[in-house]
Amino acid sequence: MPNNFGCEMRKYKFRDLTMEELKNVSMTYPNFTFSMNTYTFKDGSQKDLLNFSGTVPVKYGNSYNIPICLWILDSHPFAPPICFLKPTSNMGIAVGKHVDAQGRIYLPYLQNWSHPKSTLIGLIKEMISKFEEELPLYSLSYSDAARQSELLSYIAKITEGETDMKSRSKTGGRNEGCSNKITVVGAGDLGIACVLAVAAKDVADKVVLLDLSEGAAKGGTMDLEIFAVPNVEISKDFSASADSKVVVLTVNSLGNAQTYLDVIQGNVDLFRGIIPAVAHYSQNAVLLVASYPVEVMTFVSWKLSSFPKSRVIGVGANLDSERFQYVLTNLLKAEVLAKDAWVVGEQGEDKVPSWTSCNVVANQTEAMAACDSREKVANRAMEILKGRGQRSWSVGLSVADLADSILKDKRKVHSVSTLAKGCCSINSEVFLSLPCILGSSGVVEMVRLEEDPLVQEKLQSSAGSIHDLQQQLKL
Repeated sequence: MPNNFGCEMRKYKFRDLTMEELKNVSMTYPNFTFSMNTYTFKDGSQKDLLNFSGTVPVKYGNSYNIPICLWILDSHPFAPPICFLKPTSNMGIAVGKHVDAQGRIYLPYLQNWSHPKSTLIGLIKEMISKFEEELPLYSLSYSDAARQSELLSYIAKITEGETDMKSRSKTGGRNEGCSNKITVVGAGDLGIACVLAVAAKDVADKVVLLDLSEGAAKGGTMDLEIFAVPNVEISKDFSASADSKVVVLTVNSLGNAQTYLDVIQGNVDLFRGIIPAVAHYSQNAVLLVASYPVEVMTFVSWKLSSFPKSRVIGVGANLDSERFQYVLTNLLKAEVLAKDAWVVGEQGEDKVPSWTSCNVVANQTEAMAACDSREKVANRAMEILKGRGQRSWSVGLSVADLADSILKDKRKVHSVSTLAKGCCSINSEVFLSLPCILGSSGVVEMVRLEEDPLVQEKLQSSAGSIHDLQQQLKL
């Protein structure tokens, strides 16, 4: 590889490790060419990244040279590269288990990437192995080659996103008759709690648990296999999630981050390798985000997936609202108030009780008295709930509740994280918990909150702080 890359790689956080690995690639595959170019991410942001391209030998009856291009992120080797096919004008992309219509490559090796175990050489070897099972390219006829030119131009820019180009598909028939399928991404305590809650409530016909941890099944995942929970499949391959109606995100980065911003950026880097894959395999799914912090990670999922805002929601304050209503009804005997009571805003200390309607009263004096009485009851309820944490099993039950409303198209109101722009004079793209009617397409409608200056001030304050935080993230 060229010697002048040392200067151009100044922005790479682990320059020496990256250079050493690229030299190994260059020695093993001398046909690869290296360059530094601008990569455009889905959110429109751009970054100068090192990339290399060339062909890998694949045996599929005959021998083929498959052209590929790998983009190396500036956090390499702790983040996986972004991989694409690089077909010539007489080649068509055969969309399949490991390749999408734009030629982006999805492999278990990428999804389970972990330094120092994972290497570029190991990735290329798995790529060859998977391509030998299912050839990713096919030869075009003369007329097909003409239609391929626009797609090739698109791929040459290496710009991710939706396209209206058609490719030959080999992905039919994955659903296998499952009308209500849920995928839970992440096999930690929260992921397993979600699987068990969904299974206990009989919400779905099938549940897939995607275990992204290293090594063999262990802990709770192993227990799920031992005791054979009905209709639950455990997999490390994202293709197992194909045609899910709901995809639940529970993963969190477990890196050695020093600051809160670093923790969130670690989650963003993790999601960058997950969201495009689940969006590829379940293009009509509703993404349900439970990862922390839920407001920011729901925003990140929305940006990385390119899904409409209605189909990307966070668990938000659903659990808090259900608890709030329960205390009002059963402990404080205020059942009439409970029907329209919600916890809204940001998870944590900045959440606030609110109402979606009020009872009609005869005059202003009675109205003020009713509001004062309601505020006292609400404060009492919030005091009772103070200190109650959100344990994994509690959040799992909340996730099952939301999934049930979505899959069964119940049109039930929940307080979930949704895009709040345009609500309460919020002008930025932030997600906050607000009462929403949920159905099979996600958020059907946002329920209007009662006008309350204190609630609006709290929501605007949360929106401002979340937006400032999002501006510092690298998507």
